[in-house]
Amino acid sequence: MKRKLLQVVWMLFFGAGMLSAQISEQGNFVLGSTFGFSTATSKISKNSADTDVSGDGPSSTQISFAPNVGYFVLDNWSIGIGMSYTFSRVEDPNLNNIEDANLLFGPFTRYYLPLEDDKAFFLQADFGFGNATDQLDVGGGLETIKTNIFAIGIGPGFTIVSNEAIGIEALLKYNYARSDFDTEANGVREQTVTKTNQFDFSIGLQFYFSRVAPARVGE
Repeated sequence: MKRKLLQVVWMLFFGAGMLSAQISEQGNFVLGSTFGFSTATSKISKNSADTDVSGDGPSSTQISFAPNVGYFVLDNWSIGIGMSYTFSRVEDPNLNNIEDANLLFGPFTRYYLPLEDDKAFFLQADFGFGNATDQLDVGGGLETIKTNIFAIGIGPGFTIVSNEAIGIEALLKYNYARSDFDTEANGVREQTVTKTNQFDFSIGLQFYFSRVAPARVGE
């Protein structure tokens, strides 16, 4: 029993022979994560009973961490679920320091264009839903604002897969995000909407594996 358990663990994380000749065949799984660096620009609009103002927001540099798990529903086409955590820090002359953290969950899809058994281009699209927490240092006072956020991203990538079915990949992606929150001060309610355009370059590791055969009763 112990030996079979070790075999299953080996198959999940290190077993190259369990995959067919093509890593992206129907029925296979992919599990991994990417680490990215990006630059972003934004536009901000504020609406209240007597005010309607819009303009450019500050630009920022960001780092992101995005784990994911997917399943190949057809040859070369996978769908799955992922999480994205993004942290940025902006130096704004009007608001001093801005720290921003986004945590998003949502589906993703990939379509692979194999070159060889161990190399492939792919196109990825993903959607994210969640919230952002901003800490603003205004005049020496720290204010925390929680924001609803929606994001969509799309872009090409390239992967090289080792004999152990571990893929090393690079991904260049365009992301669009929309966030909004409401504030009320002195009886005046104000809605702030931020639209962000972001280009992200990330690298990652993905583990490709096929389903594990079920255990047999009596063995």
